[in-house]
Amino acid sequence: MEHVPALDEDLKKTLGPATAKVLAEQLGLHTALDLLHHYPRRYAERGELTSLAELADQIDEHVTVVAQVADARVLTFNGGRGKRLEVTITDGSGRLQLVFFGAGVHKPHKELLPGSRAMFAGKVSRFNHKLQLAHPAYEPLGADASDRDAATAFANQLIPIYPACAKLESWKIAKCVDAVLPGAQEAVDPLPPALREGRGLVPLTEALLKIHRPATKADIEDARQRLKWDEAFVLQVALARRRHADAQLPAVPRRPAPGGLLDAFDAKLPFTLTEGQQKVSKEIFDDLATSHPMHRLLQGEVGSGKTMVALRAMLAVVDSGGQAAMLAPTEVLAQQHHRSIVEMMGELAEGGMLGGSDQGTKVVLLTGSMGMPARRQALLDLVTGEAGIVIGTHALIEDKVQFHDLGLVVVDEQHRFGVEQRDALRSKGKQPPHLLVMTATPIPRTVAMTVFGDLETSVLDQLPAGRSPIATHVVPAKDKPHFLARAWERVREEVEKGHQAYVVCPRIGDGEDDPKNAKKKAAAADDPDRRPPLAVLEVAEQLARGPLAGLSVEVLHGRMDPADKDDVMRRFTAGEVKVLVATTVIEVGVNVPNSTVMVIMDADRFGVSQLHQLRGRVGRGSAPGLCLLVSEMHEASPARARLAAVAATLDGFELSRIDLEQRREGDVLGQAQSGVRSSLRMLAVIEDEEVIAQAREEATRVVAEDPALERLPGLRTALDALLDTEREQYLEKG
Repeated sequence: MEHVPALDEDLKKTLGPATAKVLAEQLGLHTALDLLHHYPRRYAERGELTSLAELADQIDEHVTVVAQVADARVLTFNGGRGKRLEVTITDGSGRLQLVFFGAGVHKPHKELLPGSRAMFAGKVSRFNHKLQLAHPAYEPLGADASDRDAATAFANQLIPIYPACAKLESWKIAKCVDAVLPGAQEAVDPLPPALREGRGLVPLTEALLKIHRPATKADIEDARQRLKWDEAFVLQVALARRRHADAQLPAVPRRPAPGGLLDAFDAKLPFTLTEGQQKVSKEIFDDLATSHPMHRLLQGEVGSGKTMVALRAMLAVVDSGGQAAMLAPTEVLAQQHHRSIVEMMGELAEGGMLGGSDQGTKVVLLTGSMGMPARRQALLDLVTGEAGIVIGTHALIEDKVQFHDLGLVVVDEQHRFGVEQRDALRSKGKQPPHLLVMTATPIPRTVAMTVFGDLETSVLDQLPAGRSPIATHVVPAKDKPHFLARAWERVREEVEKGHQAYVVCPRIGDGEDDPKNAKKKAAAADDPDRRPPLAVLEVAEQLARGPLAGLSVEVLHGRMDPADKDDVMRRFTAGEVKVLVATTVIEVGVNVPNSTVMVIMDADRFGVSQLHQLRGRVGRGSAPGLCLLVSEMHEASPARARLAAVAATLDGFELSRIDLEQRREGDVLGQAQSGVRSSLRMLAVIEDEEVIAQAREEATRVVAEDPALERLPGLRTALDALLDTEREQYLEKG
C-alpha cells in the first residue's frame, strides 16, 4: 500500500532532503499540511495561453508561462566556437524570446520544436529592447507524438500555477503536492458541521483536492469559498475568545465626579465639541464605568480631535481617583502632546493631590533623554499619585516606573508599538487598567475586524470647526521642471504672508543611511538606474543656498540629539524657523497651526496612508493648506497613479482602501497580528468583506455557547495551528 504522509510529517520523509530544504528556506513550507495550504496562484486552461503581453510589467520577476514554440534557431559566435539557441514562443497576445548558451543548447533544440507547447519558467529580462528568458526551465506539454496519454490528460485539465522560486518551478511544486495530496483525507475540519451545512460549504478534504487538482472552474470556486471561510472563521474565533476572556477580567469602574476636574475643564473650553467627539466620548465613558477593562480603538482622521477625546477620558479617570498614562512612539510626539495638553488644561494642569478639592492635577512628562533630577521628580509624582496624568515614550515601561493607581492607558499610534510594550505598561496597574488605542491611519472596517477584532471601535470622521481644507497637487519634476521652480516660489509666498512650511525627504543623509543601500532598494523596487532617495541634509543645504536663500531653514530628523530636536521644534512652533526640512518624524502629532504648505520630495517613495498622514500637518489653522507631491516618476507609472489618488481625495478611509488594494494585507496583518499574515493565504480582507463579517457573527455565537470549544475538537486543533506559542502570547498580551 502506498505511503500516505501524515500531515505533521516533515517534508524530508516524503520529498527527500534537497527538495524539502528549498521548500523550507524559500517558501516557508515545512510539513505536508503547509504544502497542502500552498495554493495555486492561478490556473492555465486548455487552449488558454498565458498572456505574454503582461510580462513587460514583470521585469526581474520569476514567471511561469504556457506557450507554443513559433521558431527555433542555433546561432554561432566567436568564429563558430560558441553556440546560442534562440527560441521564439507565442501565445497569441505577444511573443517572447528564450535563449540557451553553450553546451545547454542541445536538449532544448531537440525538444522545443516549432508547434510544440510547453510550460516555461524563468526570470524576465530585457536585452536589445526585447523581453527574454535566459536558460528557462521548461516542461513539454504532450508535445511528443508517442505521449498520447499525457497530451489527453493536459487537454482535459486546468494546470495549477503555484507561487514558485528560482530553485523550484511551479510544475515541480505541483509534483511535490501530488506526493502529499493523499494525506488531505486526514485533514481535521475546523468548521462546526452545522455551520458548514448551513452555509453550503464543501468538506475540507474535498476543498483541498479541488483547489490543487480541479476538474472544472466550479471546483475552484467551491474550494476557494470553503478555504476563505476557514481562514476568516478560525481568526475570528481567536479574537472572539480573547474578547470573551477580557470580559471576565475585573477592573475598577471609573466615573467622573460631578463638579470635578472634567466639568471644570469642559467649562473653560473656548469651543464646543463636534457631534462626533461627543458621541465617541459617551462610548468611552460608558466603557470606563464598567467593571471589566475597556479595550477600545479610536480611529480618527488627522486633525479630527482625537487628543481632545483622549484627554477628557484621562480627566474622567483622574476625577475617579485614578491615574492615566499616554504612551507616544517618539520623544518629539511625547513632548508635543505634553505641551498641548498642558496648554489646553491651563491652571488645571498645576494641581496638588489626586482627588483634592482644588480640582487640578499634575501633568508630567517622562522620556529617556530627561535629566536625572527632572526624571526623579516625575517618578516620585507617579508613585505618590501627585501626578494624575503622565505622557511618555518607552521610558514609561521601565521597571522602576511605578504608579499609585493606574486606571487608564492611552496608546497613540498603535502600529508603532509592539504588544510586549503595551502589555508591560498595562501590567503596572493593581488591576488591569482600561485601554484606549488611538490611530490616525484610517482603517477600513474589515481590516479593523480582522486586525483589531478584539477591540471595540470608535470612529471620528468629522473635522472640528475652523480647520481648513488642504489642496493637494502632483509636481512632475522630471517632465516639467518649471513646476518644481514654481513650488519653491509658492513656499516663499506663504512665508512672506507670515506662514511656515515643511519640506519632507525620505532619507536623512548623514552617512548612516548609505546611498548604496538606497540604490539597492531602488533597483529592487523599480529601476536599477534610479537615483538614491533625496536626503534632508542635502536638500536643506541646496534650498538655503538656492530657491529659499534668505529664509530661516532648519532640519529635523530622528538621529538628532533629543535636546536639539526639542529646540528646533520649539523655535518652529514659535514661528522663528520658517522652513523645516524633515524626515517622517513629523508624520504624527506635530501641531503648528501656522504651517500652511508642505512639499514632499520623492513622494512616490511613501505609502498612500503615510502621505495622507504627512499632509495632515498643514491647514491646521484658519488659513488653507497646500500639499505638493514632487515626483520624477513617469506619468503612466503605478506610482504616479497612487499620487493622483492622494491628490484627488481627503477621505482617509477611501485612501486606506486604495493603499490596501495595492499593497495587499500582508503589511497590515504583519504589524498587528504577529505572523498571522501567513495564515491568510486565500482571504483578501477588502474583497471578502462579507465573509469576514459573517465569520465574526458565527465565531461570537460559537464562543458564547462553548468558550473552551470542548465540543469542537477540530476547531481547537486549527486554533492551535494558527496560534503557535508566539501568536498565543501576542493575543493574550495585546
